[in-house]
Amino acid sequence: MSLLEVAGLRVRPGDGRDLISDLSFTVDAGGRFGLIGESGSGKSLTALTIMGLLPPGMTASGSVTLDVPGMGRTEIVGAGERRLNRLRGRAASVVFQEPLTALDPLMRIGHQVAGPLRRIQGLRGRALREAVTAALEEVRLAEPGRIAKAYPHEISGGQRQRVAIAMAIACRPALLIADEPTTALDVTVQAEVLALLDGLVSAHSMALLFISHDLAVVSGITDHVLILKDGVAVESGAVLDVVNGPRHPYARELVDSARELDAALDGLNATDGGTR
Repeated sequence: MSLLEVAGLRVRPGDGRDLISDLSFTVDAGGRFGLIGESGSGKSLTALTIMGLLPPGMTASGSVTLDVPGMGRTEIVGAGERRLNRLRGRAASVVFQEPLTALDPLMRIGHQVAGPLRRIQGLRGRALREAVTAALEEVRLAEPGRIAKAYPHEISGGQRQRVAIAMAIACRPALLIADEPTTALDVTVQAEVLALLDGLVSAHSMALLFISHDLAVVSGITDHVLILKDGVAVESGAVLDVVNGPRHPYARELVDSARELDAALDGLNATDGGTR
């Protein structure tokens, strides 16, 4: 069943030029879909459009629909804020690249995690406090009580991203959008956060839209991919098909770059192993 359907999507700023042009793809319920492209390709704009969060001055046309059991199929493009608020957190949630800017710097972590639980699930008092603790524990944050009382600047980048994930999945959305969720983290923490996302998506049978510039990362966590360049889809298909037989020149560049990096890392690991 198609959970998310994007059809003929165009996104334009005030000057009328296309930042995204005629973009179409679907994500099935429980599916894992990767959106790949360099900076400025339109990846994050696509995520913002799906969530109804386009910046002022930008307009979307075409169609973006979410079909969630119990909520029906809803058109996002042109929807009012009241309808969009019903979908956010329930039907779809997003984890952004930089949690320090996504989180409110003036609010304690616990209050921020409590927000969607209070708004969507109607939790109060002890039940809310227990749900906040459970949400922080689920993303493997040690000392959840201390984390809940902290402000975002008082915890590490990896911890902040785990908090952002906890907020995004607290109300069990049907679709989780992860927009470059590990780019701002060091390599070791990246691997931990990717493994965490992978496990949570599986555990809760969520669909995943994973956005990145890194084909190697996307191919490790998704089943199907779409490659964007300058707002236009240049290639799409099953991950293995794209990796093993890229057709578009830009897709071939991404595959070659990923293979060169893998080879370099293999060589580095072999050198390290030989000197110990």
